[in-house]
Order: sequence, then C-alpha cells, then structure tokens
Amino acid sequence: MIIDSHIHHYPKDIVDDPCRWADEHNEPHWGNLVCHQGEKRALQGWASHEKLFHDMDTAGVSRVVLLGWYWQNFENCVWQNNHHIAWVKENPERFIGFMAVQPLVGNKALEDCKRCYDLGLRGIGEVFPAAQGFKLENPTWVKIVEWAIENEIPINMHVSEPVGHHYPGKIDFPLVEIQRFVQRYPELKLILAHWGGLLPFFELNKACAKDFKHVYYDTAASPLLYDKRVFKAVVDLVGPEKILFGSDYPLCLYPKKQTEPDFMTFINEIKSTELSAEELDCIFYKNAQKLFQL
Repeated sequence: MIIDSHIHHYPKDIVDDPCRWADEHNEPHWGNLVCHQGEKRALQGWASHEKLFHDMDTAGVSRVVLLGWYWQNFENCVWQNNHHIAWVKENPERFIGFMAVQPLVGNKALEDCKRCYDLGLRGIGEVFPAAQGFKLENPTWVKIVEWAIENEIPINMHVSEPVGHHYPGKIDFPLVEIQRFVQRYPELKLILAHWGGLLPFFELNKACAKDFKHVYYDTAASPLLYDKRVFKAVVDLVGPEKILFGSDYPLCLYPKKQTEPDFMTFINEIKSTELSAEELDCIFYKNAQKLFQL
C-alpha cells in the first residue's frame, strides 16, 4: 500500500490555460511557478482525473492527499476548496481533501475552514505564509491553528530550504520562525513539506526536539532538491515514524528524463535506498494511516 500525502490537482479550466488563469485571478506567484520562463520549460505538469487514477494504479498508490494551494486571494481558496469537496465526495476511497486558506481576509477564512471540515475536508494547507503575505502571529491564523488543534486537524506548511540554488517561487522563510511556531503550538499536528527545509537536522538540538513530537516531514519534490541519501539521513535523525511520502505530483521531478509526471519513478528511487522494509512501510503508508485516522 502507498499513500501520497502531497499532491496538487486542478480542474480543466486551469489545465487548459494556466498562465491566463493566473493573470485573470491575480495569482502572480503561482503563475511564476507554472508558466514557462522564456525557453526554459516550467517543471509543472498537468493531469486529468483519468491520468491521475491511471498513474496511481500503475504505481500502486491507493490514496492521495489533495492539497490546497497557497493562494494569494481568498476567493481562489474557496473556489479550490469547493472542487476538493466535490472530488472527495465522488471518490472517498482515493482522495483525502485538504483546504486552502488565506488568513488576511480575517474571520471569513476561519469560517470557510469550518465549512470545509463539515463538508468532508480533513486538513489545512498547503500554506506558505511568506508567499501569501501573512505572519505566523496573524490573529486570524492563530484562531485557525487553535481550531485545528482542538479538532486534531493536521496542517501542511510549505518550507523552502535556506541554502542551494534560486528557482522560481523560492522565498526566504527562516527556519527559526517555524521553530518558534512549533514551540508555541507543540500539540499541533504539523506537516512540514519538502523535508522541512532540512529542519529535521535541528531536532538534534535538545531545545528543539522536545517540542517537535507532533511534527512530520513530507518528501515532496525531493529529487529536485536532494540526493536520495536524504532518506536514510533523516530516518537516522528523527526516525521513520515522522516521515510521510509525498511526491508533489504532477510536478515533473526528473526534468532531464521526464516529459510527463508519474508516481512510479520517485517510488522506485525510494525503494532503492538503504531503508528497511519496515522503514519503507512507515514512510509509504503507516504514518499517513495514523495521522489521517484512516
């Protein structure tokens, strides 16, 4: 069994012309990620429902988490949330739905989270405060976090690595801000995407480790950022119980050899690491089953 804890899926009106959609809906950050930059092709791929299910079945992926995007505009959060609600209702055995959120609009954001939860969505995110323009101390965000803790709702937060090359969409989000956030809310079920910007290495710091008991790290987009040895390294640091398999599908993770997104290539690479069968089971599905109460 495999559960992918980090994918994005879009309706046909986006897939047909993503650059026009980004312009018409005032989403320049997202547009910068999905539109070709001159002769350089964007890494973003696209998938219909049919292709998504085909790729899942080919790779043995049983379920996927539909993450919301970190939209700059609240209206686009509501729009995507409505799609997620409908898709989960249509395919409850294949989809786990998360909700997009934009705290800058105030209490409307919290009310929409409650609406989405009542209609079947089970997590918040992906959120990226640095791209969405809000601080982790934002009063509405604080209310959303407290509501999530009360209802045991996980939050997925985008984290960029603080070193390495620059690429479209990379925005500085200091790891110390995330550490302070975790210290304020140690009971929050928090998923730090993209290996948490390698924040797991700082769990060796005793002051960090004691507050990070409910923090998970997903593996989304790993081949674009890290050598596959990162899997064994992070398992040795924090244990396999804190790692969630996530692909970032339909991102093309191997652009030199990949023209279409898939799950299989990344899954095979993970299986080729030095991890034991038990460790692989934790990463591929057991941790997700526990976290999402499946």
